[in-house]
Amino acid sequence: MKTLLIQNGNIIDGTGKKAFAGHVFIQGEQIKEILTNGNMPEADMVIDASGKVISPGFIDMHSHSDWVLPREDHEQAMKCLPEQGITTIVGGNCGFSPAPISENMRLLLHTTHFTLMNNRPLDYHWNSFEEYLNQITKARPIVNTAHQVGHASLRLGQAEIHRRALSKNELDACLKTLSLSFEQGACALSFGLGYEPGMYSSISELEAFCRVAASMNKPVTVHMKALSRISPTYPPTHLKPHNIRALKEIIRIARSTGVRLQLSHLIFVGRNTWSTAEECIRIIEDERARGLDILFDAFPYTCGNTTINAFLPSWFLSRIPAAYQSIWDKIRLRLELLLGFMLVGFSFRDFQIMDPGIEKLQDLNGHRIADIARMWGLSPFETVLKLSKDSNGQTVVLFHSYSGEPGNESVLEKVLKHDLCLFETDALTRYGGYTNPAGMGTFPKILGEYVRKRKLFSMENAIRRMTSASADRFGIQDRGVVSAGKKADLVIFNPETIDETPAKGPIPAGRPKGISHVIINGSLVVKDGEYQTGIRAGEVLRS
Repeated sequence: MKTLLIQNGNIIDGTGKKAFAGHVFIQGEQIKEILTNGNMPEADMVIDASGKVISPGFIDMHSHSDWVLPREDHEQAMKCLPEQGITTIVGGNCGFSPAPISENMRLLLHTTHFTLMNNRPLDYHWNSFEEYLNQITKARPIVNTAHQVGHASLRLGQAEIHRRALSKNELDACLKTLSLSFEQGACALSFGLGYEPGMYSSISELEAFCRVAASMNKPVTVHMKALSRISPTYPPTHLKPHNIRALKEIIRIARSTGVRLQLSHLIFVGRNTWSTAEECIRIIEDERARGLDILFDAFPYTCGNTTINAFLPSWFLSRIPAAYQSIWDKIRLRLELLLGFMLVGFSFRDFQIMDPGIEKLQDLNGHRIADIARMWGLSPFETVLKLSKDSNGQTVVLFHSYSGEPGNESVLEKVLKHDLCLFETDALTRYGGYTNPAGMGTFPKILGEYVRKRKLFSMENAIRRMTSASADRFGIQDRGVVSAGKKADLVIFNPETIDETPAKGPIPAGRPKGISHVIINGSLVVKDGEYQTGIRAGEVLRS
């Protein structure tokens, strides 16, 4: 059994305790011993960590890489994750999981926005959740992977229920499959209530799903119905901020069902939404004080990836493709967007192309919608509709003005520094295109920008919230802490230099700085900051 000694490091163990000088002795896949004296054992390999921190591997508790993992070549798209210190991802977020799959679902996967998650085709030959996990094992993942089951995927597994309420038989079938997926290893249930078909679900339906999760002691993660002051998922006549309404709504559901609630990417979209942050955080704090098991998560950027259709109202989406040709539908949509943008506080300038979803238009990557409109001689509104129509809704964009903007990040700071906040990327990892900077530098940026430079919180606190706290949330028992007997998932980094390499306009973010080594299950997968091609040491984590 191979041994590895990491010596002379400053150990931050993931529990929140103060750093201490020591050495980590690894035998096989496990941490064998933590040493704090000079009597060190012989080892097959020795890494000198002088002047560096040894921490648990970072856990990306909100990832979308599960749509890439089944491919044998997934390391091409995903190597950016271990290079930023991520050793474990939690997939199946925002209501969409690649399993389980019915015949109806398999057809939809090839014709709808699910292909946004992966710009190279999958054959989706599995059916059950267990078969999907077996496929990931077969593909030899480069990082550890835990998986949620998605409400939207379960719903779409039934025939013709895209934009209507579930019948009793359909609901019963979904709940039965949900229970089976938990038994086969799913760690949580996820909702994507701002997307189709989640936006069409009734309160009673959501409660029924949550009761199953609660009965099996699984948390639910929720992309809320609205993340901005005004949204397409509530009537525009509702004058109170939609995001506050959505927050209160999901809290009532959690209270009535007793489920553990994880609010996915607590963001405040649009400049006029930023003022709602304090009230939302106060609501969460109050509910936590009253005994509700509620946490939230966030990424350290004022932009995030989503679809070109994400800001189109449900009535327009329900009329596609005819709506693209309807003069009256387009007039109504233009007026609603004009009013909505004014009320929310963003513009077409805030939308940046990650991938147009059209092969001949790849030169648009990294450019803003307003700039593309000028290139094409169209209005920004016409440009958005053209991209939506021509790509069948598959254009991927970065939305800016999430919880702030460069030079004005006070809202983002309030979220990130809160002790109820866990850290995540929410990044689509794709083959090519303009990279979401969160997929390259989330964890290094937190440790470099927000810990070292801005001093918003301590290094020990940050590492706890990106390791053991996330492991605890999803019932991951053997990772997240530097301790004897735990799996050897470790990051070695220089606390004085660790940081992101930021994007600059149309030039995407680069490999982060300051991370020297990453170890997954005892195997050295990143050396001198670079992923070692072919080292696939990850495991499938079944709950």
